[in-house]
Amino acid sequence: MKRSYCGSFASCDCFVEITEASTCTYTIDSVVDVFFHDQIEQVIVNVLHEFNHPLIHVKLTDKGAFDYSIEARLRTALERYYHET
Repeated sequence: MKRSYCGSFASCDCFVEITEASTCTYTIDSVVDVFFHDQIEQVIVNVLHEFNHPLIHVKLTDKGAFDYSIEARLRTALERYYHET
C-alpha cells in the first residue's frame, strides 16, 4: 500500500498521513477540534482541491498547529505521495 507522511506529534505541530483509498476521505484528530474543526477542515479541502485528489485518505493529527503549518505539512505529504519513486 502506498503511503506518505509529514510532520510531527510535537506541540503546535501536526502529523499528516496519506494512504490509498477507494474514495477521497479525510479524518481530523485535533486537540483544538471543538474550537477549530471547521477551519482545519477548510484548509484540508482547499489543498486537496488544488491537487485534484483522486483516491486517497488523509489522516491529520493536530496538536494545535496554525493553518499555514497544516497546509505546508499536507502539501509536503501530497508531493511525497505523488512523486515517490
